Amino acid sequence: MPGLIQKSGYIRPGNGGGHYAEYIATREGVELIEAPSHSHDGGGYLEYMAQRPRSHGLFSANGPADLEKTMAEINGHTGPVWTFIYSLKREDAHRLGYENSESWRRLLLAHQTELATAMKIPPSSFRWCAAFHDEKHHPHIHMMVWSVDPKQGYLTEKGIEKMRSQLSNEIFRDELLSLYQQKDLSYSQVRDAATEAMGRLIREMETGLCHSPVIAEQMETLAGMLEEHKGKKVYSKKPVKAQVDAIVDELAKVPEIAQCYEQWNRLRDELEYYYKDVPREHLPLSQQKEFKAIKNMVIREAERLRLGTFTFEDARMRDEVDEDQDAVYFTWNSNWRMAEIYQSAKEVLEEYENPEVEKAEQVRALEQLWQRGFSLATYQLGKCWRDGRGVLPDDERAELWFRRAADAEYDFAQYALGKLLQSQNRIDEAVSWYEKAAAQGSSWASYRVGKLYLEGKDVPKDAPKAMAYLTESAEHGNQYAQYALGKLYLTGQDVKQDREQSWEYFCQSAEQGNEYAAFFLEHFDQAGRPNVFLSATRLLHHLSQIFRDNSVPPAAPVGQRVDRKLRQKIQEKKIAMGHKPDDHEETPRQDIGGMTMGW
Repeated sequence: MPGLIQKSGYIRPGNGGGHYAEYIATREGVELIEAPSHSHDGGGYLEYMAQRPRSHGLFSANGPADLEKTMAEINGHTGPVWTFIYSLKREDAHRLGYENSESWRRLLLAHQTELATAMKIPPSSFRWCAAFHDEKHHPHIHMMVWSVDPKQGYLTEKGIEKMRSQLSNEIFRDELLSLYQQKDLSYSQVRDAATEAMGRLIREMETGLCHSPVIAEQMETLAGMLEEHKGKKVYSKKPVKAQVDAIVDELAKVPEIAQCYEQWNRLRDELEYYYKDVPREHLPLSQQKEFKAIKNMVIREAERLRLGTFTFEDARMRDEVDEDQDAVYFTWNSNWRMAEIYQSAKEVLEEYENPEVEKAEQVRALEQLWQRGFSLATYQLGKCWRDGRGVLPDDERAELWFRRAADAEYDFAQYALGKLLQSQNRIDEAVSWYEKAAAQGSSWASYRVGKLYLEGKDVPKDAPKAMAYLTESAEHGNQYAQYALGKLYLTGQDVKQDREQSWEYFCQSAEQGNEYAAFFLEHFDQAGRPNVFLSATRLLHHLSQIFRDNSVPPAAPVGQRVDRKLRQKIQEKKIAMGHKPDDHEETPRQDIGGMTMGW
């Protein structure tokens, strides 16, 4: 990328600042500016003046500077005076019109407020002078800066870079825009390819299973360390921190994670190339700040191992229950015409693409059916208000309709009501409705209530009752209950260990497509402690979400945002100078690449 070379220094009070001003104003190669003439009293001073050259190259914000007056001011200044050299390659200076003092003076004048701010000097106190030297290979200016108040002014490395960046962006603004446009095409191509690849890999992580004896052993070790170092500050302990980092780095070797992290780095590399020249460092996953959340996940999973917390692996469970065949058969036989209207309304409501106006009509049709005694309509109305089909979501109204359907002894409605109440943390009521649905043969209700009694978080733990409900659910073909029982009988947790029974339940669950059950069958002889065995898989799934959170490309690279601000300032200055608002050399693009997503 083209650049502006900047060198900086300072002169202490009494160390010849005025002579330095004279030097830069009169040295060989300076572009001479006719200095204004002045009359002075005092023979000695007049004699001194007569021996000095009247032509020099010093200029300031107001144009040609008075060299003698400037020297006197600097010599009498009791604070530091900063010196800067700004240099361009000859070809850049020629191409961009920076081969004379006036072009440099306009540049400094346009940005003196920003320069003052970078030096922590109030703009009203900011003073500067400079001279242009037309050197063969590197045309440059010498600049001197000070504050009216000698106590003001402070320059840091960050401030120095800010000054260079402000002037460089102005000098190269048109070429930077062209460069951004070229880079944007490359960025867009990489972004699209990387996003597509990451999306595929993230989906694989979300559904994948990971068998890693190394991670399992590391997690068991970490769980033991947590037993020794309890408390919220546990991660600050060096051995724990090192163990967590080791686990994350081992996770990074998992093919899906390694490939996804590679794509993520590719995206970030392209983004930084957009506005930086220095390649970014590729850190290990454990040291990448955007992914630090995985460390908390590792600690959390290790704590679960330490406590022996039972897990169910049912996050992707789909348990939306429809009317059973008995209810449908009864409605058709009781009033086939109303049943036909009901079925038609249900089909319209379940089609996501249908307009909300049409769905609202079907809600009214269902309400009319209920008023005419068609009780099954209440269940669909509960779903409408719960999910916002044809109406705005309203849990209170959803509960009202579900309760009417539940009172009519529909087990699927009792189960739906139980789930709604559980989501509101009304556990006792939820359990009551689950148990009523379970008594009518609902495998999902049996599974839910069995899970609650086994966990013992929201209701008192009751292992025998939990086993009874889970067994009932499994006998009705529920794959999640079958899987849970497989794990329980494998370890003998809350039940007498029975590996043969465990194998049977895993087989039943796997036959219905449960990948976790199949995973245990594949490694049955290695799975001593299921939670340890599954630790790598659970971390894989956690990482998939963290990657998803960090995979969305930014709205616009930082360089483009900076450049847009720069061009806006230029436009404002042109208008202030008398240009019409639409009188600009080129129309700036408002949103390069049409990127609208946020990082």
